[in-house]
Amino acid sequence: MPLKGLFSRKGEKAAEEEMVEVNVMDTDEKSVGKLGIRIAKLEEFSDADKVIRQLREGAIVFLKIKGLRDKDMGELKRAVEKLKKAVAANNGDIAGVEQDWLILTPEYAAVHRQ
Repeated sequence: MPLKGLFSRKGEKAAEEEMVEVNVMDTDEKSVGKLGIRIAKLEEFSDADKVIRQLREGAIVFLKIKGLRDKDMGELKRAVEKLKKAVAANNGDIAGVEQDWLILTPEYAAVHRQ
């Protein structure tokens, strides 16, 4: 009976024994493969330094500027100019969304405008 060995499951069992299940959550870093997106508020001119630090760490920042815009438009303009310079120095991108938000991206991301 030469066909008897053709339909045996010995080959499947050997293949199952060679496979090893890997759990992705076993890695030390929980942020492996994740994109950092942060939401921040610009209430004072000094908050721009915190945003720049987050941007240099590689996070995309959604920045709410309404608080500073309502307080002092001159301070807002200074802060936005400082942010523009920092983004340009890091080869990133900056874009305004409506009147209350800015999006700042590091070098690896870009804002597509329509």
